[in-house]
Amino acid sequence: MEKPAIHPYIPIIVGVFSVALSAIFVKMTSADSGVTAFYRMLFSIAIMSPVFFIKYTHEIKKLSKRDWIFTTVAGVFLAFHFILWFESLNYTSVASSTVLVTLQPLFAFAGTYFFFNEKLSKKALIAGAVAISGSVLIGYGDFKVSGSALYGDLLALIACALITAYLLFGQDVRKRLSLVTYTFVVYGVSTITLFFYILFKGESFGPYPASEWMWFLLLALIPNLLGHTLFNWALKWVSTNVISIAILFEPIGAAVLAYFILGEYLSVSQIVGGSIVLAGIALFVADYQKIKIRFLKLKA
Repeated sequence: MEKPAIHPYIPIIVGVFSVALSAIFVKMTSADSGVTAFYRMLFSIAIMSPVFFIKYTHEIKKLSKRDWIFTTVAGVFLAFHFILWFESLNYTSVASSTVLVTLQPLFAFAGTYFFFNEKLSKKALIAGAVAISGSVLIGYGDFKVSGSALYGDLLALIACALITAYLLFGQDVRKRLSLVTYTFVVYGVSTITLFFYILFKGESFGPYPASEWMWFLLLALIPNLLGHTLFNWALKWVSTNVISIAILFEPIGAAVLAYFILGEYLSVSQIVGGSIVLAGIALFVADYQKIKIRFLKLKA
């Protein structure tokens, strides 16, 4: 496998800050969740199309039956991740929703172990637990034991499982396919899935005011084309576990943005929790790097 042009952690960091804006943009829209997700993906495909059709269409022929199945499943999972997460934001706060949707390590640790036989050290598992506990603390004050907020929390948790499954399938395919082709196909499948979902639900494709179209476009440009695309790029060189841990930064950024833009209160528990998340991520990355260095020495 060729050496990456830049360290994969750099695009991952940029991607995390990009996706942190997603919840804010969704909160600013008034369209149904499926419609918001559909236009987010459709605009992403439209923007990518010139590059894909000029330089990458020949790669479609290289996709094996396995690649098509994995990419299609990844696209469907991504579509329903957006539907459920966007819907959760209608019932619970930005902080609680992003906390639950970024608890991916719980699913990623299990997924990479069972499907890719990736074993993590005790230190890495402890670091992951620390980061997760900090992430939960961020939204502790907003969690509810009943009512609509609990329903929103449940939707966000399911969305979390779906985005992890999306990354796991992508981890396999991305090692054989270029970033542009993989992303274009996955986003295309996701767009088609969302189109039929809207028809099934009877939601409206429009018309919408200019402000709505602006939020749809921003969702495509920043969280999608900048955020998720950078994650897909990094999957060629790092495990889903690394990205899942890094995404725990998202609740911190989202909670701060929600405070300044939406006026959602930032509690002491959220501030303390953010600090714990940062500590957990630092511990995980440090341990992961040690394992990687030992593995490379053994191969040499």
